[in-house]
Amino acid sequence: MTAFSKDMTFHEVMRKSPHAAKVLSSFNLGCVGCMGAQHETLEQGAMAHGLDVEMLLAALNAIAD
Repeated sequence: MTAFSKDMTFHEVMRKSPHAAKVLSSFNLGCVGCMGAQHETLEQGAMAHGLDVEMLLAALNAIAD
């Protein structure tokens, strides 16, 4: 079972794990201070930044194990 999904907002992800911000930062996503983090999903953010959402999810779900 995965802890994170592409339809979760960045805010939900960061609330779910204290380590998520570090993972997001490793993808050059400055989500902690971004106003869009409240409403933007992982999929939307990945697309906007030219990232592979599946790679992002794999990295986030690796910290959930």
